[in-house]
Amino acid sequence: MLMTALYIAFALISVALLLNVIGLARGPSIPDRVLSLDTLYINSIALIIVYGIAEASTIHFEAALLIAMLGFVSTAALCKYMVRGDIIE
Repeated sequence: MLMTALYIAFALISVALLLNVIGLARGPSIPDRVLSLDTLYINSIALIIVYGIAEASTIHFEAALLIAMLGFVSTAALCKYMVRGDIIE
């Protein structure tokens, strides 16, 4: 039962990742692409966590935490660059 739910979660998150890549490529403006990139890394974190649950391994959760921290910093840096035109003042 749990494995069936995990397979369904894998499939749905994979579809979401594919749609994020399409949105990243087709985004009409830069903020749309940044938002798509932000959603892309969140979905990749979800995929890693679901895989960690399926494998019963704790190392996947640590990898997801590292990706979350790097994703947050990169999204904040991109937003600051879009607003001010410079990341470091």
